[in-house]
Amino acid sequence: MKLRNLFYLRFIRQVSSLIPKIMRAVIQRVTRAKVAVAGEIIGEIDKGFLVLLGAAAEDTEADVLYLLEKIVNLRIFEDEAEKMNLSLADVKGALLVVSQFTLYGDARKGRRPSFAQAAPPEKARQLYEFFVAEAKKQISKIETGRFQAMMDVSLINSGPVTILLDSRKQF
Repeated sequence: MKLRNLFYLRFIRQVSSLIPKIMRAVIQRVTRAKVAVAGEIIGEIDKGFLVLLGAAAEDTEADVLYLLEKIVNLRIFEDEAEKMNLSLADVKGALLVVSQFTLYGDARKGRRPSFAQAAPPEKARQLYEFFVAEAKKQISKIETGRFQAMMDVSLINSGPVTILLDSRKQF
């Protein structure tokens, strides 16, 4: 039995090294959301999306643009018939964007997650700032967290509706 488990773990490690790294986002439809650093609110929105954004080392601006287009046009707001049929742009909603490298936490081995797949801070910052700059061209209200800061994020998840997206369409 132990030999089979050892074989399985080695197989998983080999296969996971072949999987392309992808930009990830968790989108939460909110009626309110805010982010604070050291007790000070630095970003706050009403109706819109809280976006938790994670980057991998191989991610590019093309990955950012794909995710942004998908997020802005994702039809998860209800229309008058109570069907999820309206996008963030349709409802003139806001975005609260928070960088979150822990989206790359890999806890398959042991009890402490590995973040080896996450982009290095300088690369992640560049992609995060590019995402925010491009989002400002399309959405009138954009708020952000503070990159690499310990943040407290509060939200009222409407629905609740939570969507996972990635730039390589893995889920």
